[in-house]
This record gives sequence, structure tokens and C-alpha cells, in this order.
Amino acid sequence: MSDDQKKIIPIDYTHRDFSSIRGDLLEVAERLYPDSFQDFSEASFGALMIDSVAYIADQLSFYLDYNVNESFLDTAYQYNNVVRHGRVLGYKYTGRPSTYGQVALYILIPASTTGLGPDSSYLPVLKRGSRFTSNTGLNFVLTENIDFADSKYPMIVARTDAETGAPTYFAVKAYGNVVSGHFGYQEIDVGPYERYKRVRLSDPNISEIISIVDSEGNEYFEVDYLAQDMVYKEISNKNYKNDNVPSIMKPFLVSRKFVTEFARRGVTLQFGSGKSGDSNVVASPQSVAMDIFGKDYVTDTTFDPTKLSKNENFGIVPVNTKLRISYRVTNPLNSNVSVGGISGVSFVELEFSNMAQLSTPLVEVVRSSIEVLNETPIVGEVSTPTTSDIKRRIFDTFPTQNRAVTKADYENLASRMPAKFGSIKRVSAQQDPDARRRNINLYVLSEDSFEHLTKTNSTIKNNLKVWLNNHRMVNDTIDIVDPFIINLGIEFIVRPKAAADRYTLLERCVSVLTEKFNTDFYIGEPVYISDIYEELKKVKGALDVIRVKLVNKTGQNYSGVTLDINRNLSPDGTHLVIPKNAIAEIKFPATDIQGKIR
Repeated sequence: MSDDQKKIIPIDYTHRDFSSIRGDLLEVAERLYPDSFQDFSEASFGALMIDSVAYIADQLSFYLDYNVNESFLDTAYQYNNVVRHGRVLGYKYTGRPSTYGQVALYILIPASTTGLGPDSSYLPVLKRGSRFTSNTGLNFVLTENIDFADSKYPMIVARTDAETGAPTYFAVKAYGNVVSGHFGYQEIDVGPYERYKRVRLSDPNISEIISIVDSEGNEYFEVDYLAQDMVYKEISNKNYKNDNVPSIMKPFLVSRKFVTEFARRGVTLQFGSGKSGDSNVVASPQSVAMDIFGKDYVTDTTFDPTKLSKNENFGIVPVNTKLRISYRVTNPLNSNVSVGGISGVSFVELEFSNMAQLSTPLVEVVRSSIEVLNETPIVGEVSTPTTSDIKRRIFDTFPTQNRAVTKADYENLASRMPAKFGSIKRVSAQQDPDARRRNINLYVLSEDSFEHLTKTNSTIKNNLKVWLNNHRMVNDTIDIVDPFIINLGIEFIVRPKAAADRYTLLERCVSVLTEKFNTDFYIGEPVYISDIYEELKKVKGALDVIRVKLVNKTGQNYSGVTLDINRNLSPDGTHLVIPKNAIAEIKFPATDIQGKIR
């Protein structure tokens, strides 16, 4: 066959898998080279060459499709790539969430000489940073100073003299907020100047950067973006006992700064591009021009646009120094703790008003007497959001633009609260129908230690309200409330095919429904019975679905919220209507999903 004849043979560019490409290669070889290659059996050399080329083409086709798909947010599959797309559109991955909650603190104080009350000189201040442990070995840190001398804390007689019956020690009960994790630090050597230097930290579970200081004593401040030059620094309030405000926020102009990038496998710090002391790094444009008679120009200066970033506007990058980075590491396991789960004291720091005049043995008694117990659940950690959840948040982030105007804006901002303040599992913003002004009811839910839905504690709610107050409209008010949790069960009857094994079929049906309802519903989302029918019909060995029934689960391990299933079914019976202030949950799929093969 001549070369001109070969050129007119059509090529099918739609075939991109191994078998199709192999078939095309065989056809081309048979048509173009009938005299050279005649043996295409599986054991022949010609078949080996064709299989090898088809395999390579199939691999190239796959990676080409993969790269194209990962280049767009809609079609991206890899978790890290989805997060990178979100970063371009303003979405910031918050990292591993922290858990927050309140603990009760107990301490023994020696009685005064009069025996009428405790000796006030032994009433200490429990310092922020004291550490506690749960029954499972998880670490928690006290986030505020606790002054046991505060009159709001109750006290009772704890010990009495055996002979006289006079009080010898009083017990004081106080409350304080704790956060999951412990403190750590890392030292990193930094070499010569590098624009927008990036430093990766070794610990994968970092939730918060506390401070960064270099060898010269210069402090670097965390900002949202490198062009930001104003930060608010927390200063301890010396007048705390009078105004009950533990900290004061003061604005500071900063030139040494960094941004934090959280990923699933670690934390990266990015610094600016400026050089310390280089303020005028670019020649004036008036001096860089054509030489005209009578005017003094600097014609031999190169106007380098890259030098524009070498000033302090984007932050000074550390050069030839050692960085000491302090941070808080959250627990590598689920940090949600049930009631009574925190009971261990690992480290306490006490401050007395006049330590020099106190008895050392009595001080040690006070120090060793501290006990802790959480009377409410510690929540804030949620299961890792899926790629679909991340995409939905990204699409909501771009129109939000860091301000809350619509209800969707409030939901998006609530989901994007920094992980160091805790996280919520589900959120729904709704207009309060009973309010005369624009009041938003924000329904939020958290997860417990078993990844079941639970009420969000007051600490997380307060953090969320402070976070939203920075973005809300002036005329908006926010109420953060708890939605009702409606626990449901599924009962079904399936008719098998003639040759199907009933026990295997039942196991397959339960497995399919368990996987489908493994993810939680959204607040106010209806439960579609028609979807259950559809999923069961797809199961191998199922001939028909006779019946599907939803039941309201109540009792000791359930929420206790009742819902009349029949009255809340849609007119066509296709779905169960869930109130806007409630959420459906199949809490225990292994037992809540039951079926029969008939």
C-alpha cells in the first residue's frame, strides 16, 4: 500500500480504552501490513507489541482525562485538589477542629482562724494553660484564668475537726472553659532570602499557631492575607477582678507576618517577600526614562517589577535566623467527650496574692486537692467533610465575600468558623417569624464521641456568635438555637428472584441502605421513601419491593422527639416532611434498618 493510500485511512479518535485501542491497532496492522504481520495469536510477538502499545495508550488516556478533570472544580475528585481550587475562590480549609466545653473545678481551702469561713489568702487563681486529661487519655487545656476568690462560686464545709466539729477545710466549686489538645513547639533554621518563603511544620494535628519568634526577638503575626497590616493583639487585663474582662484587644500595625495554610496532612506557613531595611528598592519612574537635554536622568537603572514586592507591604520574610514556633496540637483521635469523661489533672499553675506569707504545706494541700469533672458534653469535632461538602462550601464562599447578608451567607460563614474555635456539623439559618425586626434563627448541631448528632454546647455557640458578629449586617440580630433531632428507623419487605438466596439478599439490602444513610441529613431536609424503593430495586437478587415503612424511634438511647409519621407524609406518599427546625437521623443503622424477604 502506498503512502498516499495510508493517509486516507480514517482514524477513530473516540476509542480510548485498552480493548478498543487494541482492536484499532489490529485492524490497521491487517490493512496496512498484510505481508509483514500475519500471526496475531495471543502468544505471537505481534500480539505482544500490539498489547504493549494499547496498554501505554490506555494509561496516557487515563492520565490525560485525570489531569483535565482535576483542573476544574466541578469535576475534581482528589481532596487536596478540591481544597486548592477553593483557596483560589476564597475558601480557606480550617484544618482539624478543636473541641470546647465547660468543666467544674473543685479545690480545698483551709479554714480561717475564726472557723467561720475559708482563709481568703489561700484562695488562688488557676492560671490559663493548666492541663487536664480524659478517661481515654485525651488532653485538654484551660482557656481562661479562674479566680476562686470570686463570690459567685459556692463553697461548703469539706472537712471538720474530729473532736470539736469545727470546719478545717472548705470546698470551692468553680467553672472554666477548656479546649482540646496540648501545646508544642518547633525550631526551624531559615537560610538566605527567599520571596514568599514557605515553611512546613512536622506535626500533622496542629490546630492553632500561638506565636513565632526569630533568634533576634522579632515576633511574626498571623494574618488572613499578606497585604493585611493591622492585627488585634490580646492583652491581659490587669483590672480583671473589677470589670470581669479577662483580655483587652488592641490594634497593632505589623510588618512581620505570615498566613497559615491547613491541609489534611499538615500545616504550611507562608511569609512575605520584603527585606528588612529595604524601603526604597525601586528607582523612581521619573528617573528611569529617555535622556533629554537639560534634565538629569538615571538611564542605567533597570526597572525590575519584581522589586515592587521587596518592601514591607507584603511582610518581611525571615532571613538567616532560627524560628521558634509555638502551637497547639489537637488530639489525633476524636476529641468529643461525654459527660464525666474529663476527670484527670495533669498540670496546674496557681497564683496566690501573697505567696511569701503562706504556709508551704498548706499551699501544697491546696494544689494537690484540685479536681475536675465535665458536667456537660465536650463537643466541636466533626467527621471530615466529603469532597461534595467542600465543593458546596466553596460555591457558597465566593458570593458571600466575608459578609453576611443572606441566610446562605450565615450558613456558609458558620461552617467556615476557624477550627481552633470548634466546628459544627449542621447549620440552617431561618428568618424568625415572630420577630418584628430582622432576626435570624441559626439552628446548629454538633457530633458526640460516637459521631451521632447532639446539641451544641454553650461554649461553641458563644464562639460562633462572636465569629458571626464580625460579618453580620448592623441591623441583624442572631439567635443560636438547637433544632429537634428526630430519630427514624426503616422497615422493608422485598420479594426475591427465584434463584436468589434470601439471607444473602437481606444482607445486601441492609448494606445498601446503611451506606446510603451513612451521611447525615440536613436540617429541614425531607426523607424520600421513593429513594429507598429505588435503592432496594437495584439490589442483586431483588425482584420487587413490597413495602417500605418509616418508624419514629424513641427511648433511652434516642432523642425522645416524637413525630406522627402518617400525618407528615406527603399527599403522594413519596417522602416524609421534616419541620424546618428539626433534622432526621438514623442513629443506629445496624438495628434501625430492618427488613424481611418474602
